[in-house]
Amino acid sequence: MEKSVFEKNDIRNYVKNVIAEKIEKLKNFIDFTQEASREIKKTPKYDSMREEMQEEIYQMQRQLGALNDLKRNMAKVLNNSTERVQLGSLVITNKARFYISVSLGEFFFEGDRFYAISSESPMARKMMGMQSGDEFTLNKIHQKIVEVI
Repeated sequence: MEKSVFEKNDIRNYVKNVIAEKIEKLKNFIDFTQEASREIKKTPKYDSMREEMQEEIYQMQRQLGALNDLKRNMAKVLNNSTERVQLGSLVITNKARFYISVSLGEFFFEGDRFYAISSESPMARKMMGMQSGDEFTLNKIHQKIVEVI
């Protein structure tokens, strides 16, 4: 059991690092695009190119806002070991591994596939409050909870 808690902490740190790396990469893209938009020479296509770049910057800033929300929400995720599924639980089923945290999707950690899902997702809502041995069906897929960490 002690090893499981350690692994969950590693997974938690990994998810936090993935989010931080995505934020840093997006900030670099925004800086690069802003710099490039300043260096556009006045040509017949100047206005349309500049407008497209501004739209791209706007889209990246929206993505950055969403990533910052994930980062804030990740700070609220508990790292306690629990018997029942809740926010912060690592749920191992006979089909997959789910980390109830933020909506990051599929990721690989030490060669194993995991899914970081929000507590608001249909899958997480279905599993909330369940414990090892409980079974559920979602989208015609039947799963059994093997372990809740």
